Amino acid sequence: MKFSKATNYALHTMLILVAFAPDKPVGVQQLAERQGVSSTYLSKILTKLVKAGLIESASGASGGYRLKAKKEDISFLDVIHAIEGTASLFHCGLHDDTECAIQSVMISAEEAMEQQLRSKKIFELAQEITLSK
Repeated sequence: MKFSKATNYALHTMLILVAFAPDKPVGVQQLAERQGVSSTYLSKILTKLVKAGLIESASGASGGYRLKAKKEDISFLDVIHAIEGTASLFHCGLHDDTECAIQSVMISAEEAMEQQLRSKKIFELAQEITLSK
């Protein structure tokens, strides 16, 4: 199983915002430089995070992006769903999905993974990082 590069950048962006700037806006250029990605590409990812209600944009000279959701509530799954969507990772491909025994195993595994990602908060990781410095 593999998540997209966009999800990787989204998770890192959220970690940066939660750990280092939960209340103040951070410019897209600064976020992009920190991750070694183009600001144009990161802007598209940030737009998805805004639409999901996780962050908001602030305009003006000191504008940028800041958290909208409460930092303690943002889970890994929230960020993944914002970028990847919520569709199942597995589709049986048989004509009658109700007869697909494989799909029930895959859905069960996916639900377990989602529960783990739902329970792990970005804030918890941010605390671990800042405490280790």
